Amino acid sequence: MAIDYGRKRTGLAVTDPLRITANPLLTLPTNDLPRWIEDYLKKEQVDEVVIGLPTQMNGQESESMQYIRPFMNYFRNRWPDTPLIPYDERFTSTLAHRAMIDGGMKRKQRQDKSVVDKLAACIILEDYLQSKS
Repeated sequence: MAIDYGRKRTGLAVTDPLRITANPLLTLPTNDLPRWIEDYLKKEQVDEVVIGLPTQMNGQESESMQYIRPFMNYFRNRWPDTPLIPYDERFTSTLAHRAMIDGGMKRKQRQDKSVVDKLAACIILEDYLQSKS
């Protein structure tokens, strides 16, 4: 599973059991994320969770880490048996927008930030899966 964590909304993506393809799952209000993860982990097998690590062009952490880091600590304390893997998410939103344009989405649809968030999570997961193969 991949998480594109945001202050207001969080995008989620999952892969198939063979880890061949990544698929956007949903975008939900970030406040609902802990409860959603709890329910999801009860129903589905999740070997590891990849979370987007926002970095600047120079490789340093972005300001966003001030609210992502507490979530990462919470996750590791709440679900210690599920590895949480930070993964560079530079350009994922840009790539998500490009994918929507290439996919023929109309401008109005591309303005839906919830679509961008779950596609960004999907891109994070795709990149992660490719890096492991």
